[in-house]
Amino acid sequence: MKTPFREILEDTPIIAAIKDMDGLEKCLESDIRVVFILFGDICNIGTIVKRIKDAGKIAMVHMELVNGISGREVALDFIKQYTEADGIITTKNTLIKYARQLGLYTVHRYFVMDSMALSNIEKQAGSIQPDVIEILPAIMPGIIRKVDSFSKVPVIAGGLIADRHDVMTALDSGAVAISSTSQDVWFL
Repeated sequence: MKTPFREILEDTPIIAAIKDMDGLEKCLESDIRVVFILFGDICNIGTIVKRIKDAGKIAMVHMELVNGISGREVALDFIKQYTEADGIITTKNTLIKYARQLGLYTVHRYFVMDSMALSNIEKQAGSIQPDVIEILPAIMPGIIRKVDSFSKVPVIAGGLIADRHDVMTALDSGAVAISSTSQDVWFL
């Protein structure tokens, strides 16, 4: 039985979000346990995931940011069968549901741009059950607290996290973890 994603995040609440090969190399040098893959293509995603897995880390593939992978269920079949990925990140409800059926960890990513987006998160909180939700940008402690208050699953705060203060503010506001592309944050 695999470890619940929440427990993994509670042990290591800083997530490396990598957007290029330089980020991949740097995250492999860190103590980070979870890696969000925000780049790649259908030809190299298996290799990227394998490098992360070989380093003993958890690899999460962002389905909308890998070139050549569609937003359809067959893309999840590909990720499950041809990579060693532990899970996915997506903005799509249907992919969350199917990924859970496949036994993958799931992160439902939301962009909180206005009150309508916040209302949408609240409406979906009861029907869609990812392992965690991620809200962006993370520099809104009041919004993190609000989402955490109605969410049935843990909250990750991502986007614009640049230093220890940002990390601590997000965690103190109720986020179970943060994701950041800032390599300085990975080594805090």
